[in-house]
Amino acid sequence: MSKDLNDIVLVGHSFGGTIIAKVAEAISDGFAGQKQRIRRLIFFNAFVLNDGESLNDNTPPHSQALSDQLARQSGDHTVMLPFEIWREAFINDADLELARSSYAQLSPQAYQPWLDKLDLKQFYSLPIPKSYLYCTEDNVLPQGDWGWHPRMSSRLGLFRLVQMSGSHEVMFSNPVGLAEKMIAAGRD
Repeated sequence: MSKDLNDIVLVGHSFGGTIIAKVAEAISDGFAGQKQRIRRLIFFNAFVLNDGESLNDNTPPHSQALSDQLARQSGDHTVMLPFEIWREAFINDADLELARSSYAQLSPQAYQPWLDKLDLKQFYSLPIPKSYLYCTEDNVLPQGDWGWHPRMSSRLGLFRLVQMSGSHEVMFSNPVGLAEKMIAAGRD
C-alpha cells in the first residue's frame, strides 16, 4: 500500500490461489465507480476454496493421507514431495533432466496453511474480474472429479478461461508459452 499501486493483476499458482483471494480482500477498495487497486485476479491451476474450507478439504483422501504422513515424519511439520510424485504429477511434460534440476530447487513447505480453514465471505462479494488459466496435463489434482477445471474454476462465478497444454510446473517446461497465456488471461 505504501507504493500506492493501482490497476494491478495478481497471479496465484496452486496454493497461491488462496493467497490472492485473501490479498484481494485486504486491499480491495470496495467503492463503486472508483478505480480498483486490483484490475484482475488470475488463478493459474490454483485452488479456489469455498468459504470455510481448507486446501486439504479440496485434495483427494490419498493425497491428504500422504501429506499427513510426510508432515509427521518431517520433524518440523513440513512437507517435501518425493521425486516420483514431482515427476509424474507436477512436471510430467518435462524430460528427466529438467524434472531433476527443478526438483533440486524445491524446499519443504509448512503444512499448517494446508489445514487452516479460510473465511472467504468477503472475497466472494468483491467485483474484481477473474481469470482461470488451466494447464490441461496437470495431474496434481487427478483429472475428473477432483480436477482443477471445472471444479475449482467454476467457483469463481463469472470468469475468463484460458487453457494451454502443460503440467502444473509449466513455468519450467514452457515459460514462453505460459507468459503468452498470462498476457491473454490478464488483458482487459
